[in-house]
Amino acid sequence: MGVTRRIIFPTIRLILWAIIAAALVKIAFAGADVSTTDTSLQPTGAIVQPTVEVATGTVTNAVTVQASVAADPAVVVRATLAGTVSRLLATDGAAVVAGAPILEIRQETPQDPLVRTDPTTGEQTTTERKPKITVETVKAPVAGTLSLPTLKDQVVSVGDEVGKVAPGTLSVTGTLTPDQQYRLVGAPSQATVTLNGGPAPFDCTGLKVGATTGTDPSGDGTTPTSSGTVTCAIPAGVTAFPGLGATVEITNGSAADVVVVPITAVQGTVQKGNVWVVAADGSNEKRPVGLGLTDGENVQITEGLVAGDTILQFIPVPGGAGAPVDCTVKYDPAVCGG
Repeated sequence: MGVTRRIIFPTIRLILWAIIAAALVKIAFAGADVSTTDTSLQPTGAIVQPTVEVATGTVTNAVTVQASVAADPAVVVRATLAGTVSRLLATDGAAVVAGAPILEIRQETPQDPLVRTDPTTGEQTTTERKPKITVETVKAPVAGTLSLPTLKDQVVSVGDEVGKVAPGTLSVTGTLTPDQQYRLVGAPSQATVTLNGGPAPFDCTGLKVGATTGTDPSGDGTTPTSSGTVTCAIPAGVTAFPGLGATVEITNGSAADVVVVPITAVQGTVQKGNVWVVAADGSNEKRPVGLGLTDGENVQITEGLVAGDTILQFIPVPGGAGAPVDCTVKYDPAVCGG
């Protein structure tokens, strides 16, 4: 035990110190190996634009509009002659037919006197003449209930309102979005109406599509806005009430076996548009196309594409992947050349 403590342990200690010293000398003169291996993740994916193959199909341009039932407004009865109301031919609240006489207007127009000269004596004789009398009968423009506030002997001018006739008929009226207005260009004269909680769907006639101008309710009330309206008459025999909700369905054309693409792939919605055609090498280019009918999901292509072409499913975002390069903003030698 004494030999181990006095001789072996000190010897081992000296050997260890020698090894450490040698290592320090090597580091001091040769330097330590501090090189590292890059183990960071490298991106291996790529952004791929969704594409769709152009096909053929059937497109039906059917527009559904939420509407409500309203009483048709009263039709104004206007004076057709300037003068005095000489006779009332109908009473307030009476039921009248179209063309029924309502009142008479009498107009007296003064006439110049007749002056005669005696050829022998040269004496002139003046004879006064009675006024020229004109009588005009104002008639009901439509059938309905008459409102007649005009009084006998009342003086009126041409165009003055002398009464109103409430037709007692009903119509359905709905508001159109700009997209629906475009889809209803050249709309037919009838539509199918379904009354909420009412009878079976029926055809209404006299369909009218027009534009109305109002103010933006979400703003300050002074910004003008434009919206469209659709109106059609409820036929006689159909029971309805003002304020009742309704659905109006208008079919404005159908085309079978035509070239169609999703509307998401087309820039534009009416007459003319653009699509991005994918080439064999994966690049894409903008191509103008003609547009026909749409059903809200697909649109008919009248020119510019054929079945089998491949296009981008969505319009490229400016500056995004797949978007055309603007060489004046970002120079890309592969696209811009040089």
